[in-house]
Amino acid sequence: MIGIQSYGAYIPPTRLSFASMAGRPAVEDGPEKAVAWNDEDSVTMAVAAALNCLRGLGREEIDGLFFASTTYPFMEKQGASLIARALDLPRSLRTADYTGSLRAGLSALRGALDAVAAGSARKVLVVASDCRMAAPRSALEMNFGDGAAAFLISADGVIASLESSHAIAEEILDFWRSEGDPYVHTWEDRFVIQEGYLPQMVEALQGLLHASGTTLTDYAKVMLCAPDKRSHGTAARALKLDPTRIQDPLFGKLGSAGAAFAGLQLAAALESAAPGDRLLLASHGDGAEAASFEVGAAIAKLPARRGVSWHLARRRAVPSYDHYLKARGLHPSEWTKGSDPGLSATIHYRERDADLSFCGQRCNACGTVQFPAQRVCDSCFAKDDFARLRLSDKVGKVVTYTFDYFFPTPDPPTVVTISEIEGARIHLQLVDCPPEQVAIDMPIEPTFRRIHDVGGRPNYFWKGIPLPEDA
Repeated sequence: MIGIQSYGAYIPPTRLSFASMAGRPAVEDGPEKAVAWNDEDSVTMAVAAALNCLRGLGREEIDGLFFASTTYPFMEKQGASLIARALDLPRSLRTADYTGSLRAGLSALRGALDAVAAGSARKVLVVASDCRMAAPRSALEMNFGDGAAAFLISADGVIASLESSHAIAEEILDFWRSEGDPYVHTWEDRFVIQEGYLPQMVEALQGLLHASGTTLTDYAKVMLCAPDKRSHGTAARALKLDPTRIQDPLFGKLGSAGAAFAGLQLAAALESAAPGDRLLLASHGDGAEAASFEVGAAIAKLPARRGVSWHLARRRAVPSYDHYLKARGLHPSEWTKGSDPGLSATIHYRERDADLSFCGQRCNACGTVQFPAQRVCDSCFAKDDFARLRLSDKVGKVVTYTFDYFFPTPDPPTVVTISEIEGARIHLQLVDCPPEQVAIDMPIEPTFRRIHDVGGRPNYFWKGIPLPEDA
C-alpha cells in the first residue's frame, strides 16, 4: 500500500485582524488571518512544516523532495534543494519544484504518490508553502493567509492511501502575477467565480465520483479549496454538500494559503480522522483537481503531530495594520535593501553545513560539541577527530541575552542571545518572543528564518524560538 506516512503543518503565530485592516481597533476573537513575519517566507515555512512532519522519524531513507509554491523568492534556483539542505537530507535525493498554479500543492502530492508507486522512489517528502501578497487595502488582502503543509509519502506505516483522482485543465485569467509583480491580480469577482472557480471544481469532483463509483455521502470529510468564504459556500451549495461533512476552510482564522491550502485542509482533516474514513479533497487553479483518500489503521499509532489545530492555538496578535505593513516591507523605510553583490557565493557554499543544515561536530576523543566546526577541539585539543552532529532538531537554552535597538528591524528590539545546544554555545537571535518574556535558561528550539536580504536575494540562517509547553 502506498500513501501518506506522516504529516505536518506550519502556520505563522502572527495574526492580523480584519478590524485592524479596516482601520478599527482589533476585536478579541474576531476574524483574522495568519501572516508571515519579517523574517519568514515560503522557504522558512516549508522547512518548519517539514520538520514537524519528520518529528520522531529517520531521514536516511528519504530519496525525494517535491516543493510546491507560487511565491518562492528565486526565479532561477531550485527551492527543493535548498529545503533539503536545511533539513539535512541525504545528497542522493531527487528534487523538483512545482509552481505556476494554486493547485501545485496537490499536483506535487500526486506526483510523489506516483513516484513511490512506480518504484522510482522509496520515500518522498512533499512540502507546499505560500506567502502570497495582495495590494495593501485591496479586496484580496483579507482573503489571503500564509502557511505550509508537509507529507511523507511511503509504503511504510501508511495512515492514508490514495483511492482515486481526477484533474482538468482550463485556460482562464482569474488570478495571476507576472514577473516583477509584487502583488497578485484578479479579474472581476463574478467572472472569477462563475467561470473560473465554480464550474472547474464541480467538474473535477463529479469526474472523480463518476470514475470511483462513489457519492459525496461516502466521504467523512470533503475539503474544498476556494478563493474566499463566499465562493466556498457557493461550491458547497452547488454540490449539495451536507454541512457536517465539510472541512472547515479556516477563513477568518488562516485565510487562503495558495498552493499550501489543499495540504493544510488535508492535514486538518487527518487530525480528527479515524481508520476507515474516506476523505475527498479538491483544489483549483488553471483548472481543478480532486483526490480521494482512505484512512488506514496506522493513523491510531501515529504520534501527535504539530498540525493545523496546534498552530491555530498558538497565536500572537499584530498590534496594528501599520505594524504589519512595516514588517512586510510595504512602508517606506529608513533602511533600504542593499544593491551590493551580498554574501559571497563561495562562502555560502563552503559553509552550507553550518548555515543551512545547522550541523556542528562532536569530538570523538572527549565528547565536546562545537559549533561551527573546526579542526581542533577546544576542550582536549584533539585534531581532526570529530563526528558530524545535526543541531536543528535539538533543544537548547538561553545562557545570556541582550536587546539590540539599533539593528534594523520592523519590530524592535532584536533579541540577541548566546544559547547552549548540546553543550555548544551559539550566537542566535530569539524570535516569536516578547522581550519581557525572555529569561536565562529559557528552553528554545531552532527555527529556519531569513537573516537578511542583501544582494537582491534572501539569506537564511537559524534562529531560536521558545520551546512550546506541549513539545
